[in-house]
Amino acid sequence: MTASGQTPAATRPALRRGLKTLGTLLITLSAISPASSVFIIAPGVIGGAGTGAVWSFVAAGIVGIFMAFVYAELSSAFPLAGGEYAIAARTLGRLPGFLVLGLMMVTQLLIVAVIALGVGTYLAVLFPGLHGPTVAAVTCVAAAVTAIFDIRLNAWVTGIFLAVEMLALLVVSALGFVRPARSLTDVLVHPVVADGAGVVPASIGVIAVATSVAIFAYNGYGSAVYFGEETRDASRGIARAILWALGITVLAELVPVTAVLLGAPDLGALFGAENLMSYFLGARGGEALTTAVSLAVALAIINAVLAIVLISSRMVFSSARDEAWPGPVNRALGALHPRFGTPWMATLLTGAVGAALCYVDPELLLVVTGTSIVAVYATLCVASIAGRRNGSTAGGAYRMPWFPVAPVLALAALAYVVYQNALDARIGRPSLFVTAGIVLLALLYYVGVLRRRGEWVLRGPEPE
Repeated sequence: MTASGQTPAATRPALRRGLKTLGTLLITLSAISPASSVFIIAPGVIGGAGTGAVWSFVAAGIVGIFMAFVYAELSSAFPLAGGEYAIAARTLGRLPGFLVLGLMMVTQLLIVAVIALGVGTYLAVLFPGLHGPTVAAVTCVAAAVTAIFDIRLNAWVTGIFLAVEMLALLVVSALGFVRPARSLTDVLVHPVVADGAGVVPASIGVIAVATSVAIFAYNGYGSAVYFGEETRDASRGIARAILWALGITVLAELVPVTAVLLGAPDLGALFGAENLMSYFLGARGGEALTTAVSLAVALAIINAVLAIVLISSRMVFSSARDEAWPGPVNRALGALHPRFGTPWMATLLTGAVGAALCYVDPELLLVVTGTSIVAVYATLCVASIAGRRNGSTAGGAYRMPWFPVAPVLALAALAYVVYQNALDARIGRPSLFVTAGIVLLALLYYVGVLRRRGEWVLRGPEPE
């Protein structure tokens, strides 16, 4: 180690730059998994806002644009495997960076299980009686083994699965637009929501509340930054991947959601259905098509698990390279596969933890992960402003337009989301308390361990 506390370049673990921007985009879109969002998250938006869900998704897309600008500028300046925590540490300071690391370590590992639990739900259409948690755990392990292989191979695998996912969404869209039961003007101008046995006009309030859920349906475009050390010309490529990922995601989710609301033969039956999307597919396409699309959604969820394992393992690897943990742990999790150049120990740990968490109560997982991403988003908004003021982001190839409009408006939207969560006594409010608890534990670890040990060292790859 040098006098400055930095590890010499020759000894830094270095990921291989085997990805082009397209490969990074494919993995990022797979992590977002538009089909999973349409089939799992969108029904909640429609249940809350009715046909006003179209406006909820439009508004969420506008918020997404603001956050994508923030992510693109920060990721262009710091295309690092550590993602959000590495960016926050370099713009706001080491303590805020470590607090973000604490949130992301918990959130990312739990999200693997949250997503994987959806596999059994849709495979049960073909194989009734499957034990959901076990199917999810096997999915996590299989994804981790696959993720050890060369990153280019994983980009191709996710790309093939993504194509199947997009085809399923295209089928859903066609079913709604080919035989619409109502006009687009009617849906946009006169939105309605379920009310007991019938429907009533949807208020701006219920549409706004549903927007907070729609925001998370688009979430994940910023995860392209985790492949910054494996992407060629990363300073430009990662920013492009983020912006393209958001644009494609909004289109891939907004269009089929609109199609469902246009094509559902009976809105009352749609809003009251136990499985909203299955009702629509059955009503418009029949049982065989419902089965085929359900299988495609299961494949989309499996693909999302693989992509999120790839993402999470990069963050775990980066934290070990930065010596955030005890020495033996850092050496193990910072190891790269001798043939594939991937963080194989960090990947196996990610898969194993995800598999174990599949047996935890799903509602508890939602409580723990529910609002931590809001805190991370808010931190990045502040980081983008601070980076402009202190010059730490000056080296990036991308600069967001209309600065500081995007981070300021995004912060306002996030404040509203926090307010809505505070009103939700079942999941939202407990999730806020859990998020605060994770931040407190990370603070105690930083002060009690890292500060006592000496300055927390931040490392990255050599410049391209």
